[in-house]
Amino acid sequence: MSADYPGHGLHPDTLAVGQGYDPADAWGAAKPPIVLTSTFVYPSAQAAKDFHRAFFDGATEGEQGGPIPDGFIYSRLGHPNLSMVEARMSALDRAEDTAGFNSGMSAISTLALAFLRPGDSMIYSRPIYSGSDNLLNTVLAPNFGVHVEGVIDACDEIAVRAAAEAALARGPIALFMMESPANPTAAIVDIALVRRIADEIGARQGKRPLVSVDNTFLGPLLQNPLEHGADLTVTSLTKYCGGHSDLLAGSISGSAELIGRIKALRMILGNHMEPFTAWLMLRSMESLAVRTQRACTNALTVATFLRAHPKVARVTYLGFLAEDSAARAVYERQCGGAGSTFSFALHGGEAEAFRFLDQLKILKLAVSLGGSETLICHPATTTHYNIPRERREASGITDGTMRLSVGLEHPDDLIAEMTRGLEAV
Repeated sequence: MSADYPGHGLHPDTLAVGQGYDPADAWGAAKPPIVLTSTFVYPSAQAAKDFHRAFFDGATEGEQGGPIPDGFIYSRLGHPNLSMVEARMSALDRAEDTAGFNSGMSAISTLALAFLRPGDSMIYSRPIYSGSDNLLNTVLAPNFGVHVEGVIDACDEIAVRAAAEAALARGPIALFMMESPANPTAAIVDIALVRRIADEIGARQGKRPLVSVDNTFLGPLLQNPLEHGADLTVTSLTKYCGGHSDLLAGSISGSAELIGRIKALRMILGNHMEPFTAWLMLRSMESLAVRTQRACTNALTVATFLRAHPKVARVTYLGFLAEDSAARAVYERQCGGAGSTFSFALHGGEAEAFRFLDQLKILKLAVSLGGSETLICHPATTTHYNIPRERREASGITDGTMRLSVGLEHPDDLIAEMTRGLEAV
């Protein structure tokens, strides 16, 4: 992505606090107001026509001369709070534009519908968020004729190329849908490698596949997929950017041309982010940097404790990647930190995991991640329950696996409670 993204030259911490809002636009209010309206009044009939020409045709000049002023038509098409969130995410993702949605899955579904057609092939990294997995394998593949091919180790060039050849044998490849780090195992994808292979495929088939990366596990402060070759960055804003487990939202960032196509489809689907959620998101993003720093510090402490415990079989915390591994090299090149969500597995299976989980009080047994509170779940029976066992286990999700999203509590309290839980195993 070029250096022309909004807010270029400012630190992400600064962008997260104020980008996209000018107090002069709201009577000098230090904080953005919530604009709770479904429709907007035009100053004249000609202005109404010009606003629609600008929105649908990209016109910049009014029919009677002069530039068309900024304005809104109807909140499904766009509204002030949504524009603020999109401007802020564009700056954080270092993108030309961003589209905001009413959930992360709305963003992922819209992306797929915008760029996949019957007969196309697509490649996705495994494991992937269960909603994405189900969209691909139970909706698009059987009902819309999209050929779906998974790759487990997307840091392995041989594995990515093998998946690409298998996909090409079934139809032209339109999309690489990557998730890095992966949910729930924190497996990472070599984005630059995937882009290089996508470029080669483009030369072979006459059109380059797009590369999208779900950046939810790290968020815009710890990873910028566009800088490593992705065309689109997807984020479940519900998680770290929202950060308080009290809203649902999602975003896609990328070039103005690609985001324009996504916004056109969003207008038809009606799955935009509504004003109150957008206002909450603006509030939450102001503390993103400090929350990220504290959660990452806590996660390192907790992961270190778990790795040393004899009842723990493995920990997928990114900071523990083997020094001589391909994944470690990608992590050091691509990521600004290990994040605070990872998985760990106990010796044993479901029974041992359940005994541990049922002892917890401070750690909340719930799905989702990235909140101020520490969240833990058993993916095989919750988030990834409806993924076939064979596909789950091949991706590293066993009956003993638990996903942990470390929050902002004092780490000593978290470790004390986990110690008690492990004593019950």
